[in-house]
Amino acid sequence: MSAPEIDPVLHPPARLQIAAVLARTDDVEFATLRDLVEVSDSVLSKHLSAMSEAGYVTLEKAPRDGRQRTWARFTRAGSKAFASHMRALQALVESAEAGLAQNV
Repeated sequence: MSAPEIDPVLHPPARLQIAAVLARTDDVEFATLRDLVEVSDSVLSKHLSAMSEAGYVTLEKAPRDGRQRTWARFTRAGSKAFASHMRALQALVESAEAGLAQNV
């Protein structure tokens, strides 16, 4: 098994936050995700589009309460990519901590 690598699709801070939310739920409504990540509609839309183009997220639109709503959900590939990305970040932290311990 090769070492996990930082995923450039998931690495931007807002996308990492989006992925962390999606990892904890089956799906999440756009407005809820926007509020949790604290970004504008257009910023969230751009990040979700990039994640969707990578095959990490599916977006579903459906009417609810008289309005069109959008829900985001991780794909299996998205879940795997996020888990791998988190392992890579953990390895980076462990490496940095080991280096700091040697310098103390």
